[in-house]
Amino acid sequence: MKLIIILQEKDKVHEGARPMRAIFMSDGKIFTTGFSKISERQLALWDPKNLDEPIALQEMDTSNGVLLPFYDPDSNIVYLCGKGDSSIRYFEITDEAPYVHYLSTFSSKEPQRGMGFMTKRGLDVSRCEIARFFKLHERKCEPITMTVPRKSDLFQDDLYPDTQGPEAALEAEEWMSGKNADPILISLRDGYIPPKNRELKFAKKNILDNKPPLGPRRSYSTCESNFSRVTMEELMDEIKSLKVTVQSQERRITELENKLSKFTNGTA
Repeated sequence: MKLIIILQEKDKVHEGARPMRAIFMSDGKIFTTGFSKISERQLALWDPKNLDEPIALQEMDTSNGVLLPFYDPDSNIVYLCGKGDSSIRYFEITDEAPYVHYLSTFSSKEPQRGMGFMTKRGLDVSRCEIARFFKLHERKCEPITMTVPRKSDLFQDDLYPDTQGPEAALEAEEWMSGKNADPILISLRDGYIPPKNRELKFAKKNILDNKPPLGPRRSYSTCESNFSRVTMEELMDEIKSLKVTVQSQERRITELENKLSKFTNGTA
């Protein structure tokens, strides 16, 4: 059993009552979206060691849609997609003031009902694609690609540093025991090629191995045979009783038929 210690706690990172979202940055900082008291949409950057005041706080607009943040740790870019909006705004997170730098906005005609984010391994590096979204409409899902225009056809090292691969750095048991490790990174120079013979590791122990010894085993066959014998005896008694009742009713019916026939023939 792991011991959980709360190091820092803050009741409300945004003063509004509407839903908030939070994601961790690669350097440990926390990026949040929410609403102010007057329902203005906000974004904020926090230092988890000191949650008294945000490192940066920006007010966006007065729309009602919840801002959904999507984070690319390789480029330190946060994409904000508001539910019901028709735009995607993106910001770069740096260590210099104002820390959250507005970059640009992608706009379309139709509002989005939801949004999905493609992992870096699924991007087309030959087209300098740095992000791909899947915009959910009422009846369809639309892919949205974001690219950086480059004249050269060579691999762009600055756009594609080594990124997190699919292999886990730790097994579940190692993590539960308190170990920590950085993600295993892979290169996208030739595009992501999944290994041909990738084995699924599963090291979970069988809980029955540590099961305490049982006491004297109960014989279920004896119980079942006793139960069956008692049940059969009850059924046989009930059948005998029914036979007696039927025979009695048959005699009574016969007597009634004889009396009826006498009245019919005029002998009584």
